[in-house]
Amino acid sequence: MVPVDYYIALSAILFVIGSLGVLSRRNPLIIFMSIELMLNAANLAFVAFARMYDSFSGQIFVFFVIAVAAAEVAVGLALIVEIFKTRKNINVDEMNSLKG
Repeated sequence: MVPVDYYIALSAILFVIGSLGVLSRRNPLIIFMSIELMLNAANLAFVAFARMYDSFSGQIFVFFVIAVAAAEVAVGLALIVEIFKTRKNINVDEMNSLKG
């Protein structure tokens, strides 16, 4: 059986990779993928702690995080598509306002 510490370490590594992706990249699609990586790292930590304490609350939190992530991706991608259709550019540095 794998110790919980390994899962938490992997979760921390994935979270750091995701946060570095959010902070260093300027492409919105890469930023969304990095946010998803951070959410999945949190999901891994929830499941690891739930298994450690023999509780199902971690899986319940994971279910809600997955639902929120799906909604976030749907709304975020819709915004990216609309911004691209109006400005023909999706550079994050140039999107300082949502005015048309």
